[in-house]
Amino acid sequence: MSQPSTSQQPSTSDSAVSREEILEIATLARLGVDESTANSYADDITKILKMMQTISNVDTTDIKPLANIHEACQELRADVANHDIDRERNQSVAPAVEAGLYLVPQVIE
Repeated sequence: MSQPSTSQQPSTSDSAVSREEILEIATLARLGVDESTANSYADDITKILKMMQTISNVDTTDIKPLANIHEACQELRADVANHDIDRERNQSVAPAVEAGLYLVPQVIE
């Protein structure tokens, strides 16, 4: 089995993306990308990869994993039917009602 080329395996030390790589990816994805757009994409992706490298270099040894930025979880109310809702009053402002159901225009044929 042959080794993948180095252009397909970006190293962490050289995270620059070339215009040629952008054009190759665009061709594989069957996207029309012109030269100036490819240069712009290459610059943007290179900046993003450098930012990600900076973030990955941050020492997080003493940082606890975080699933939610808020310490407290939101308390959910019980799923209980509310008999205080006046269906007739609510449906009186609806454009169309039939047999207690709201009628809406058909959107999919």
